[in-house]
Amino acid sequence: MKKVVPTILVVNDDGITAPGIKALMDAMAQIGRIVVVAPDSPQSGMGHAITIGKPLRLDKVDIYDGIEMYRCSGTPVDCVKLAVNKIFKGQKPDLCVSGINHGLNNSINVLYSGTMSAAVEGAIENIPSIGFSLDDYTLQADFEPCIKYVKEVALQVLANGLPQATLLNVNFPAGTTIKGLKICRQASAKWAEEFDERVDPHKRPYYWLTGVFQLNDGGEDTDVWALEHGYASVVPVQFDMTAHHAIPYLNNWKFNV
Repeated sequence: MKKVVPTILVVNDDGITAPGIKALMDAMAQIGRIVVVAPDSPQSGMGHAITIGKPLRLDKVDIYDGIEMYRCSGTPVDCVKLAVNKIFKGQKPDLCVSGINHGLNNSINVLYSGTMSAAVEGAIENIPSIGFSLDDYTLQADFEPCIKYVKEVALQVLANGLPQATLLNVNFPAGTTIKGLKICRQASAKWAEEFDERVDPHKRPYYWLTGVFQLNDGGEDTDVWALEHGYASVVPVQFDMTAHHAIPYLNNWKFNV
């Protein structure tokens, strides 16, 4: 009986030439047939943004031999939408993987992440989806220690599937030694933000966003704890943002209308 080779959509937010997506492509090419759709420039922090006010471009490119690749002028979510509708034409891939991002997407960062939003869009399309990120923002980041874990998580998802409306957020610590994988919850944290005000040559003010990551969670079952202790964190994520626990509370309100 002929072995069925899975088809894997590879996306990211750092751009089509980022080293992280090349590492992810190499890992996924060992598992199945890959199709790459990535932004033509970095799109970090775009969250779940989509392009609605201007045309989108999708161009086939020949960057690596034997790899089907497309460069998109839009956001990471645009990349997934165009892939599903124009490249796969409704015949959805078996897996969508996003990354490997240069920089963590743990805790509250998942809300801002273009990497994770691309994976969320894959899950919305009912495609098993995973986002991968590494705690290294440099172009010289070493992704090699992550690869066996990336492959194993992808293989497990292909073999077992994921619960309905759920995807995985996988983050790797910096360094060459990873102790293993830990299933975690998202740590409670926020960014204490400031805007550094400066003045341009025309005497007009402009601003640079800065901030400090504030952890409000001492739990040893969180993604932050796992990463700080040398483990890769695996957090199941859902895109249903309903606060189900709050519905009984709100049902006790008396609306005077």
